[in-house]
Amino acid sequence: MSALPGIAVVMLGMWLVRLVANPRAALLAGLMLALLPTAVRYSQEVRMYSWLGVWLLGATIALVYWVKQPRHTQALMIYALLMTAGFYTHYFTALCVVVHWTYLLVLRLQPTHPLNHINRRAWWFTNVAIVMLFAPWIPGLIDLIQHMDQLKANGDVGWELPVTLSSLPSMVWDFLIQDDGDDLPWLLFGALPVLLLAVIVMTVLRDRSRYRWSVLLALYILLPLLLVYGVSFISPVFIERYLNAFALGLPLIMALVIDRLLNGFRVWAIALLALFVGTELVGLKTNATVDVNDQTSVMVEFVNQHYMAGDRIVISDLLWYMPYVYYNRTDAAPQLYTPPLANGSTSRPNAYGFGTLVNGDADRIYLDHLSQLPRGTGRVWLISTADQPDEFAPLPGGWKKVSETVAGNNRARLFIMGND
Repeated sequence: MSALPGIAVVMLGMWLVRLVANPRAALLAGLMLALLPTAVRYSQEVRMYSWLGVWLLGATIALVYWVKQPRHTQALMIYALLMTAGFYTHYFTALCVVVHWTYLLVLRLQPTHPLNHINRRAWWFTNVAIVMLFAPWIPGLIDLIQHMDQLKANGDVGWELPVTLSSLPSMVWDFLIQDDGDDLPWLLFGALPVLLLAVIVMTVLRDRSRYRWSVLLALYILLPLLLVYGVSFISPVFIERYLNAFALGLPLIMALVIDRLLNGFRVWAIALLALFVGTELVGLKTNATVDVNDQTSVMVEFVNQHYMAGDRIVISDLLWYMPYVYYNRTDAAPQLYTPPLANGSTSRPNAYGFGTLVNGDADRIYLDHLSQLPRGTGRVWLISTADQPDEFAPLPGGWKKVSETVAGNNRARLFIMGND
């Protein structure tokens, strides 16, 4: 469900570049897009981000067809459907709307051969149609906004660290090598993002074509990145996966850059291609060399193999709880540890956000105090994060640890309960 749209994204990227450039540029785009580490990563995760790339690239292709032939409104009908699918997939589709409107505004304001697509009634009706098609979900969006405080209290949002000046180049490195680049020499850390920006800006400034296609591709990658970065100084949302669909534009604009350099600066073009692809290969290696033991399933399998009927299983965090239940092969019903907070309030998930998945079984799942555990076999498994202070401390008196396994950031410990 993610790999197939990931493959489709490569074909759509080639299609888009073929429409605005030539077959050589399309092949370059296909190569660099197929190797883009952030795209590969989210083609392997059970999330919506791979699909979002399909909808937004498809909608951009439809926009290009309409810009070329504004009297043929079939392309706008397809555009409306794809953008609506995008909105139902992720709210950040709104950034793509901003990109497309900005591009049409550039066409309208260009000093030579201004194009008035942005003033056409068909364009406005199309956007109204998108709003109407999304209208059934607008109450859900309003509900989300109204419950934002509950989401923050529950940890569902608001966990991202504030951005800094280095966050922007870090995001570029995340796209390309799946690492924020903080350990790189400072000169290299800033040099590659600046180089990419410079060649993109140069290509845009030298573009004197009627439709300014390089502007469209440059806006697709740069405008969402800058907007989300700016907003994140107020409310941090500068997260790689949220921008993954727009990162797909980076190989596309680079294909345009390299294709144009090949016409007069072949050595520079080949060097830039080698640099970009080489950097991508570093990112693919990063993805491919993830420790196979750094898996929740490895830790849960250890418990499955050493479990005895009557053992208790207690998990420290809701985000560990869900995958643990998936891999659990015992007859135990794992419980979620929800100790009171320092101010005396409960740490139990509320009935909004992630808590909706388990809150209906609160009486069976939640455990506020380890001392409330029935003895059973007298054995209890504590599942927690490996590289943090003990989330179960202090343990009841007399408990004795008899076994432990660590798999990446997952830790399972087996205790014999004391008599206290």
